[in-house]
Amino acid sequence: MSGNASPPRPPPARLRRTRFSFVWLIPMVAAIIAGYLGYRTVIEQGPLLTLTFRTAEGLAAGQTQMKYKAVALGTVESIDLSKDNSHVVVQVRLNSVGARFLTSHARFWVVRPRLDLNDLSGLDTLVSGAFIAVDPGAPGGTRQTVFTGLEQPPGVRSDEPGRTFVLTADNLGSLSTGSPVFYRDVIVGEVLGYDLGGGLGPIKVDIFVHAPYDNLVFPDTRFWNSSGIVAGIRGGVLQVQLQSLQAVLSGGVTFSVPVDGETGQPATNNSVFPLYASQDEAQSASYQTQIPLISYLTSSVSGLTPGAPVDLLGIQVGDVTGVSLQIDQNSDQVRARVAMRLQPERVFNQKTFPTTAQLQAVFQNLVNHGLRVELGTASYVTGQKLIELTMETEAAPAAVTQEGDALVLPSQAGGLDQTLQSVSDISNKLNQIPFKQIGDHLDQLLLTTDDTLESPQMKQSIADLAATLKSANATLATVNQTYGADSDFERNLQQVLDEANASLRSVRLLADYLHQHPQSLLLGRSGP
Repeated sequence: MSGNASPPRPPPARLRRTRFSFVWLIPMVAAIIAGYLGYRTVIEQGPLLTLTFRTAEGLAAGQTQMKYKAVALGTVESIDLSKDNSHVVVQVRLNSVGARFLTSHARFWVVRPRLDLNDLSGLDTLVSGAFIAVDPGAPGGTRQTVFTGLEQPPGVRSDEPGRTFVLTADNLGSLSTGSPVFYRDVIVGEVLGYDLGGGLGPIKVDIFVHAPYDNLVFPDTRFWNSSGIVAGIRGGVLQVQLQSLQAVLSGGVTFSVPVDGETGQPATNNSVFPLYASQDEAQSASYQTQIPLISYLTSSVSGLTPGAPVDLLGIQVGDVTGVSLQIDQNSDQVRARVAMRLQPERVFNQKTFPTTAQLQAVFQNLVNHGLRVELGTASYVTGQKLIELTMETEAAPAAVTQEGDALVLPSQAGGLDQTLQSVSDISNKLNQIPFKQIGDHLDQLLLTTDDTLESPQMKQSIADLAATLKSANATLATVNQTYGADSDFERNLQQVLDEANASLRSVRLLADYLHQHPQSLLLGRSGP
């Protein structure tokens, strides 16, 4: 039975399940987060911007940001030198927001602390560090990823309201980029830059006037260079013009609007205006009527320069535009040609002033009444000269001629020159007096007189005169004895005078009685 017994059957196998461990969740979650972040980085990562600057001062890879209105647009990814080592190449990784600034109108620059007279900005970067700023420019433009960065911040941002104007000048003076633009001593804009062009023509100065002050710029607006200090002597008084301390140190431009110029429309963007050297030149140019005059002087014109005033009775009516020397080879005459321009609007109403066709007749009438051009002295301290229009009642007849478009007025010596001429005339007349001959004649007269006094005839005459005087004295003594105070004649005369006084007294008493008693003439003194 044992041989036929079957072996025991093994127990059935059981499957053992492995329990899930939460430890595995940590790397799984980390992997998911990493994948998500990587996906976000790839999705949000913008294009690569390449900028070139002259220097990388203040920039650091992985730290320096690019910002627009304090919003981060990207971070500097790398900084390297160019192949020729002339500049640095900065690559900025932009985000999705910064990608919209990649247009051909955009401008980039590095914001650093700026401490100068024209600009005091970027002081916050002393703590936060430098950053790259961007100006998106006008809307539109083509896509661009490589730019040349600006070394200086632009004077005007694209989102700043206002207008740009162009000024033309012969000399720049102390103007520079960032110099202020003034209107009634208020800073309303700044100088954006200047262009010399080919170096032969005028200098072009670009300025920007902020809104709403840009509406004060009209086609008749006058701009002048208000840099530095303008000093001069006018009427014996020292006059100093100073726009502001900032204008003195960094230069400045000032503009004003003519009274009748505010009625038109404001000037358009990029309008061109002349830049005058001073306020006086700008004011002179604002007068619509300009009468050119010429006069020739034969005396020294030292101290007379263009811009000197032309006065009539002490009131300025114009200015000098040029002084030149002319030599007539035929007559060997040397004279100074003084060109002037009269602005009658300084004194007269433009509507009442004569027309151009009547000017020669008007000036000829004035010349007939004594109008002459004289050289006057504005200051004896500095030697500055001016032109004076005077009226001389005894002036010789003269004619008003024409030279081109200008009228030629007669001149005469005036001021100190006239005084010196008078002194010279007196000196010439004194030189013509024959003082030597007069002295010789006086010497001869004295000698003749001396000889006459020493002659025997003169001595005899003096002796006879002495004898005559002695006889006269004796005669006077006799008369005094006969008719003097103690003489009989004087006593008798006194007695006669006393009797005459008594008679006159009686007559006066009789007249008084008759005046009081007129009836006594008929009735006598015993009447009723």
